[in-house]
Amino acid sequence: MIPYGRQDISAEDIDAVTEVLRSDWLTQGQAGPRFEQAMAAYCGSRSAIAVANATAALHIACLALDLGPGDMLWTTPNTFVASANCALYCGASVDFVDIDPRTYNMSVAALAEKLEVGASRGRLPKIVVPVHFAGQSCEMREIRALADRYGFRIIEDASHAVGGEYLGRKVGSCDYSDTAIFSFHPVKIITTGEGGMALTNEPKLAERLGYLRTHGIIRPAQRLEEPQGTSRIGEQRVNEERDGPWMYEQIELGLNYRMTDIQSALGTSQLARLDPFVARRRELAARYDSLLAKLPLTCPWQHPDTNSAWHLYVIRLHRNEIRLSRRQVFDALRAAGIGVNVHYIPVHTQPYYRNLGFQTGMFPEAESYYEDAITLPLFSRMTDDEQDTVVAALRKILT
Repeated sequence: MIPYGRQDISAEDIDAVTEVLRSDWLTQGQAGPRFEQAMAAYCGSRSAIAVANATAALHIACLALDLGPGDMLWTTPNTFVASANCALYCGASVDFVDIDPRTYNMSVAALAEKLEVGASRGRLPKIVVPVHFAGQSCEMREIRALADRYGFRIIEDASHAVGGEYLGRKVGSCDYSDTAIFSFHPVKIITTGEGGMALTNEPKLAERLGYLRTHGIIRPAQRLEEPQGTSRIGEQRVNEERDGPWMYEQIELGLNYRMTDIQSALGTSQLARLDPFVARRRELAARYDSLLAKLPLTCPWQHPDTNSAWHLYVIRLHRNEIRLSRRQVFDALRAAGIGVNVHYIPVHTQPYYRNLGFQTGMFPEAESYYEDAITLPLFSRMTDDEQDTVVAALRKILT
């Protein structure tokens, strides 16, 4: 079986993890800060906060931006459920913005229209979460302009897009957002096993993200709340106690979302090969474009402002030109040893979200896309021969 995605682990990666396993620190040592600093430097952002997974990063990003009951978050229906669930974790509500029929990202036109209606009804989002589907950035400059006009905050769900570029800058620079979220799941561009990260250029936001991932706890070296009601007589004793090396203070209700040093060491090692990983994915995507050009399907379209990281390569079948359903094509490919997948079932059609009042037909572009879509195998160690096998199997089925 040729899988749709696969991690790329080298001897150097194994050595990096082994070094941590032989050290005194398996978590909360220096490997975590090294990974954060290296990723922030790569992306051109001021800060990076590593966490257990991208869902955790989305959750604490919402908390750090004060999303709560009575607030609303908007995202795209063409994403994994975590992009929406993060709002519900905070007691807020969710709505969706339909997708662009070319990029499959959040449609700027649909967002602008929905914001205009929301403003007239006094019901605007506190946060918008554009999702960089398959590794291609959303049109962040235009979304930022709408944020400035309507007053919402922006969390880039860039889980697919580490190594991607927008307007000549790395995704994760946060030039047009409050924070950007990465995923390091094994099928993503680089991996830490499980893992995620939030990047930002706002120092106060970075500080809050940092302690929200660690139970809401800070140490004396960090910012501490001043003791309340301290008498002058007891002030020196209190300060001495506060300065003790054992001292910590919980200043907010946080969570245990830390990334281990084992994961961080793997991430730092993988980051050293991120550019070659992305370059190979781009080669394979271009090769797919050429090899599939004459088949009854649509290849992914790329916006000229973007340079995708190519986490996924998704085709859309021309079902009116073939005699098979999407399910029949999918099953035939699987039977031929091609590990295709489908990304994504529109979030608003999931049973949980139906129970919240969402219905089929609300976001027609996302629903139409889903009916046609198949994700073909794409990973950095994929060989030309493996790709030829995928194309030959698809050609045989469709023609």
